[in-house]
Amino acid sequence: MYVHNFEIMMETRYACHPGDFKHYTTTKLRDEFLVPGIFQANQIKLVYSHFDRFITGGALPFDTDLTLSTYPELRADYFLERRELGIINIGSPSSLRVDGVVYTLGTKECLYVGKGIKEVVFLQGPGRFFLCSAPAHTHYPVQQYQLASAVPLKMGTEESCNQRTIYKLIHEQGIQSCQLVMGMTIFEKGSTWNTMPCHKHDRRMEVYLYFDLAENDRAVHFMGEPSETRHLMVANEEAIISPPWSVHFGTATGAYSFIWAMAGENKDYTDMDKIEIKDLR
Repeated sequence: MYVHNFEIMMETRYACHPGDFKHYTTTKLRDEFLVPGIFQANQIKLVYSHFDRFITGGALPFDTDLTLSTYPELRADYFLERRELGIINIGSPSSLRVDGVVYTLGTKECLYVGKGIKEVVFLQGPGRFFLCSAPAHTHYPVQQYQLASAVPLKMGTEESCNQRTIYKLIHEQGIQSCQLVMGMTIFEKGSTWNTMPCHKHDRRMEVYLYFDLAENDRAVHFMGEPSETRHLMVANEEAIISPPWSVHFGTATGAYSFIWAMAGENKDYTDMDKIEIKDLR
């Protein structure tokens, strides 16, 4: 179901039970959990998920300014009346205006916008702004953040093809937020496996945006309960909505990066239930 509000396009996705999930066809899986076409010229495209009331999407102000306004389902006077917002630019350096202040985000730079901010305008330019928003009950100030400022977390090994660096951007060790957690994972040359060995966290849902993929390459994203996994083939700049009860890991046919974002009961990055590889089905 799409609702058009000027340059905003909103789609609603509903939550599902893991018992129902195991019966989904590939088409049904893609309809429910894959978010394609995030970046549409001169549009803000958003998907509202009933998993933790999370909103994800993209803004592409190709040759016009784009204003993040409200929409009927929020029952709010403005978008961030009861929400917070994380923005990562995966395009060329570009600017946005937040309550009259202009911020220029370089490639892979992050901006946090807290509850109560009334104006968010993406200014005409080459930016490709990935957006994630969660309900918020506390205001935190607007803050810009670069990868170089983040505390890098080295994970994986060359032998297991999962050598990578995790950058925690909106996090207890970075930008402070109400419940939104957001970061980026970048791989060493020759490594492709992400979030492996895998885990799940029943207290938080998660969204992945796969990007930096070549046109003919695909990410292979695995999800579902550990004993009932399914996979989706994901193209460049497509996202996956991952339920709290689901694993979320993947690999790819070529080099890629991904942004991860979470919302839920807590912000503790280490609060996860690890899954042994031998227990996956």
